[in-house]
Amino acid sequence: MKMCSKVDQTATLSPQDNYFPEVLENCKEICYNVENAKAKWRKPDEEVRIMAVTKTVPPEKVNFAVAQGFKLLGENRVQEFLSKKEAYDKSAEVQFIGHLQTNKVKYIINDVTLIQSVDNLKLAHEISRLAVKNNKTMNVLVEINIGDEATKSGVSAEMAEELVRQTAQLPNVSVKGLMAIPPVGSGEDVFEKMHGIFLSVKEKDIPNVSMDILSMGMSGDYELAIKHGSNLVRIGTKLFGARKYLED
Repeated sequence: MKMCSKVDQTATLSPQDNYFPEVLENCKEICYNVENAKAKWRKPDEEVRIMAVTKTVPPEKVNFAVAQGFKLLGENRVQEFLSKKEAYDKSAEVQFIGHLQTNKVKYIINDVTLIQSVDNLKLAHEISRLAVKNNKTMNVLVEINIGDEATKSGVSAEMAEELVRQTAQLPNVSVKGLMAIPPVGSGEDVFEKMHGIFLSVKEKDIPNVSMDILSMGMSGDYELAIKHGSNLVRIGTKLFGARKYLED
């Protein structure tokens, strides 16, 4: 992974401001684990991107991770993102990964490169409307509630392909793949099921659907997710440490 080559494997503790030795050590560990998982389960030329999930993390800590090569950031909450975006390293790419209300799309439409959490057609229509208004194409992922959990967002596995097809028909929206949050402690069967849905949709060769991205895997299961086809893992706690609870 190119980004992992940027991590300073020989760096030592430093008293300078905005130096986070624990984040540096976490960067090294995550890169090692991702590379190891790729070597065991994936083809040599397959890329797996690591997303730094920034919920409740101060910008200076995020920017330290960016300096280590973790340049893909995942934002969960609109208001928090708006309060921090100007302080972020400009070399970072930001995607939105949290539950998104239609009335908040307007606040992020010009600041993120991809919205991972499209879970209903109403939201897709609003993204399309604002993308047209702003003369841009917004890349999106369709979010699947693979565990059928009442507390989580996402379309059901059975309705995933239909939402992909409906979203792909909207102007100025491009469907790049799928996203899921498997239940904590899920066995391999859940990850296999999600990968199967991804492959099934990809094989349909639906117009305006590239299916380049399967975003699956977090701090507790990212290696298992890589084993089962994920090429974008979203890591927060394992990278930045435990975080405080934050209301939207």
